[in-house]
Amino acid sequence: MAQTNPNINDNRPVIRQLDDTAINRIAAGEVVERPASAVKELVENALDAGADRVAIDIADGGKTLIRVTDNGCGIAGRDLSLALSRHATSKIDGSDLLNIHTFGFRGEALPSIGAVGRLTITSRIEGEEAASIHVAGGSMEAIKPAALRSGTVVELRDLFFATPARLKFMRTDRAEGQAITDTVKRLAMAEPAVAFTLRDVSGGGPGRAVFRVDRENGDLFDALHNRLARILGGEFAENALRIDATREGIRLYGYAALPTYSRGAAVAQYLFVNGRPVRDKMLTGALRAAYFDFLSRDRHPAAALFVECDPTLVDVNVHPAKSEVRFRDPGIARGLIVSALRHALAEAGHRASSTVATATLGAMRPEPIPSNPARVYQMDRTLPAARQVAYQAQESGFAELSRDYSGRVVEPVGDPEVHEPTEDLPLGAARGQVHENYIIAQTANGMVIVDQHAAHERLVYEKLKRQMAENGVTAQALLIPEIVELSEADCARLLAVADDLARFGLTLEPFGGGAIAVRETPAVLGEVNARAMVLDILDELADQGESQAVQARIEAILSRVACHGSVRSGRRMRAEEMNALLREMEATPHSGQCNHGRPTYVELKLSDIERLFGRS
Repeated sequence: MAQTNPNINDNRPVIRQLDDTAINRIAAGEVVERPASAVKELVENALDAGADRVAIDIADGGKTLIRVTDNGCGIAGRDLSLALSRHATSKIDGSDLLNIHTFGFRGEALPSIGAVGRLTITSRIEGEEAASIHVAGGSMEAIKPAALRSGTVVELRDLFFATPARLKFMRTDRAEGQAITDTVKRLAMAEPAVAFTLRDVSGGGPGRAVFRVDRENGDLFDALHNRLARILGGEFAENALRIDATREGIRLYGYAALPTYSRGAAVAQYLFVNGRPVRDKMLTGALRAAYFDFLSRDRHPAAALFVECDPTLVDVNVHPAKSEVRFRDPGIARGLIVSALRHALAEAGHRASSTVATATLGAMRPEPIPSNPARVYQMDRTLPAARQVAYQAQESGFAELSRDYSGRVVEPVGDPEVHEPTEDLPLGAARGQVHENYIIAQTANGMVIVDQHAAHERLVYEKLKRQMAENGVTAQALLIPEIVELSEADCARLLAVADDLARFGLTLEPFGGGAIAVRETPAVLGEVNARAMVLDILDELADQGESQAVQARIEAILSRVACHGSVRSGRRMRAEEMNALLREMEATPHSGQCNHGRPTYVELKLSDIERLFGRS
């Protein structure tokens, strides 16, 4: 039985020109996806106008009210109607669409927003009177005189009232409000010299401040560091590494957190290109690749990174909301991010996140104080000499106890002035070992607890990686090359990275048509399923634009070798062995976390320890 084609019927379709209202509503569907999209467009207009103070008021998650007030240069009254016309803009002249220095440039946002909501713009430029214009559902009214000291006020009410179907796809007021807050925070990160205020005025009145930051002073990095501390929190700022690198006209700067300050999802990754917040797969893939060797797959790095380059080197006109970009040479940008972050992580050496110690101290909370607490006596801090006398008086008794328990006191061998490591070193001097797994070291202003197995595992792993980098990956030739049938497109994609794969011992050759011949595989992997490995590499190439499947498998083997070759839990270590481990940790990059991103040591400050015992 013949089936009818639903695309063929007797009524021939007629091509017709849509009116401006329909065109603007269609454009609004691309530019204004939700209230947060409207806030983004309006705040970016304020920043393009040179404002250093931006205030945003919202009601009901931005559905019933969005008001953006700025102190920028303003719009002349005679230009207000033109500003609401499609493709009218003051930011470009149309001669060069690749040399863009502003957030906006298409001239679509205001007419699109005015087509789906009730939009009022009030503005004043220096030396002229203020003026106002109102548009509702695409219907524009006449320009009227208004009262305004300076800058611009853009008020949007009843978003999507002209397209009620869109309202059905809105989320709850709380969810839309959170999306607006996230949008404002991203813009605030990119502009430390601008003060931002976001208020929720639902229900009328002055409302409540949801987010507020004052303008930051100082140089670029001081201002950015302070702004990130206010937005992402002091813990991020305390555990973030400064990034500043340049390659072939592209500069990368910002802050990236230590691996031990990782998150369970990619919610703390903020990327900017020429000051524009973006969500770009290539950039996020480069960030993930930089931390590839330090985090397990279920952990994600935290970073705020800014890429600056000549506008002609990047195309921002590839997405309606300008949230994606395309670099002329993406390899340079990606390589810069990976190398700069890895260099910064290597320079961090053994440093671990301070949040590890905070969590440890949090677990040591004292018992709840009863309703009628007993009197607390303040203990005076004893002098070092007095403490030494007390220790010597108790030494014999404690020495008898220590023989039967796991905790052991490390006795200095010979002349302590010569043999005992100084406590001024970063990880201090070993003082004991508890449960045959944890080294207790004393520093100048606190103590360090080291997981001996995790620490030594990282040291061995770094040594194995260094040896592999120096000597290369040994390849084993297959007696009979394995032929993998692919599509011609997949074959071409795979052969494009064949040289990179060969460095890790995987040798591929074309075998005619869409077939690939696997001739060599990495010897360290032993017997492998070559077809499955090739398909995994293709999946990564399609999803991320690059593949680390082979490297991941090799380094997983090295990690297992390091685990078996490291100091085991339960082994008693001599004083010199413990101190040698501490010194090697200080000299080895990335020794602050194990192969899975967990900390290898915890540092507790003496002031925090004393606070636990009520001595503060």
